[in-house]
Amino acid sequence: MSVDVTRLENGFRVATDRMDHVETAAIGVWVGVGARHESPRLNGISHMLEHMAFKGTARRSAEAIVNEVESVGGQINAYTSRENTAYYLRVLADDVPLAVDILADILQHSAFDAGELERERAVILQEIGQCTDTPDDLVFDQFQEAAYPGQALGRSILGTAENVRGLDRAALADYMAIQYGADRMVLAASGKVDHRELVGLAIDAFGGLGALGAPQAEPARYLGGHHGERRELEQLHLVLGYDGLAYDDPDFYTMGALSSLLGGGMSSRLFQEVREKRGLVYSIYTFSTAYRDGGLFGLYAGTGPDEVRELMPVVMEQLAAIGGTVTAEELARVRAQLKSGLLMAMENTRARAERLAQHLLIFGRPIPLAEIVERIDAVDSAAIDRLAAKVFAGAPTLAALGPMGENESVAGWAARASAAE
Repeated sequence: MSVDVTRLENGFRVATDRMDHVETAAIGVWVGVGARHESPRLNGISHMLEHMAFKGTARRSAEAIVNEVESVGGQINAYTSRENTAYYLRVLADDVPLAVDILADILQHSAFDAGELERERAVILQEIGQCTDTPDDLVFDQFQEAAYPGQALGRSILGTAENVRGLDRAALADYMAIQYGADRMVLAASGKVDHRELVGLAIDAFGGLGALGAPQAEPARYLGGHHGERRELEQLHLVLGYDGLAYDDPDFYTMGALSSLLGGGMSSRLFQEVREKRGLVYSIYTFSTAYRDGGLFGLYAGTGPDEVRELMPVVMEQLAAIGGTVTAEELARVRAQLKSGLLMAMENTRARAERLAQHLLIFGRPIPLAEIVERIDAVDSAAIDRLAAKVFAGAPTLAALGPMGENESVAGWAARASAAE
């Protein structure tokens, strides 16, 4: 593995992770701007901009973009998160110059054609409708909003239908101009790539892009709360969570171990106790989401309306039972899970490019694999006990979507969750 990073004069960063045993390259631009950088009125614009970037430039039509990529056997895609937006391709090694040219074109010369905008607006409205019709997706948006009420971090990445209908070409062009600065971007590539050649391509393609300074976002303020919505569904979808940790927290990898211990796979405590022994759920797992200045720790469960009364106390018992009970076997298992997930991802060119870009955006440097493994190995049972006591002593957030009995309420479950702590 050979990682190299170069910063251009305008602050644009070029990073490569060379893999000589492959014949392809994953290459993309990661922009350190996402949904949390939007005002309420513009909520959803980062995601719409990501869609519109593929819909034509000053010298390429939407059809030409995909034809150029797919005619050489390449793949092109993008995504929007709360803190980043990514545009990436996977191509044969000889087609890296084409990939850079297309990325530079869509990120600096998008046309935002009126006809394409109306068509893509309709597509995004369907995407919002699909999320609304998918309860195990929607409940996470409701959970996020309850955890961060009245904040950009609590708003949906997709935005509201009302906002999407109101966003026009001028709004998109202005947002790109004020947010997509050279110093907020990383061109990252992994696979069969030559760093010096990529730097040369980047200078030609992105060297004229201006710098804008660090993007501004309101600080994360976890408040916690609850949200419930009764729907005629077969399952009740629950998300229970707590204030979590930022990327740079010293306990970041301890949080990963805690999540793995409780709900990371079929051998985890929650899966074994809640599903295997009691049959109270079809699905249950934990998650840990980090941001630059905060995070969330939580669990998802899909259960029946008759099982939820027993489910909640059992879950709270499992959370409360961490202290002093982590065995040597469990500790070895969670360390192995964290390391295997990391190492398995290193076999994928796109995952490696993304990891490299994210490290540069978050930490300002690529973090060596050995350093991460060392931090995972340093997690011990005392650290897990200490972190669990801290996290679960905080105010819970609970979101529930689905069938609920007349005498059942999310407010009541949230109150019992708070009392259990």
